[in-house]
Amino acid sequence: MASLLVYASMTGNTQDMADAVAAGVQEAGGEIEQKDVIDASASELEQADGILLGAYTWGDGDLPDEFLDFYEEMDNVDLTGKIAAVFGSCDSAYPAYGAAVDLLIEKLRERGAVVLQEGLKIELSPSNEETEICKEFGRTFFKNLSE
Repeated sequence: MASLLVYASMTGNTQDMADAVAAGVQEAGGEIEQKDVIDASASELEQADGILLGAYTWGDGDLPDEFLDFYEEMDNVDLTGKIAAVFGSCDSAYPAYGAAVDLLIEKLRERGAVVLQEGLKIELSPSNEETEICKEFGRTFFKNLSE
């Protein structure tokens, strides 16, 4: 079972989360391919057994610009029954905390994916403790995928 993790990161915070989530999946025995959203196509989601998406929230609650094309392409994919999860780096200085995570969960569900985990939102850069939370998120994702 191979999973695909697609993420967008500007300052490295979401990439740090992505690395930790991927490490958790691997620790649990899963295979995972990790891609920057700029190098990914939404059609690749249909080939994956499991889907992980990671995005920081831009401004007042928007997806990052580099995620917009991918997000629109998702309208053309069928993700029925696929296990998916979403994470992202957030900034509580803005009124909509981690809204990009919520937007992606909504889109995945709209396309038929099964999102069992609550979206993981970390304030800015993950601390050592939060890095462990990210790994656990990856392990839980793989457990859900394996059941």
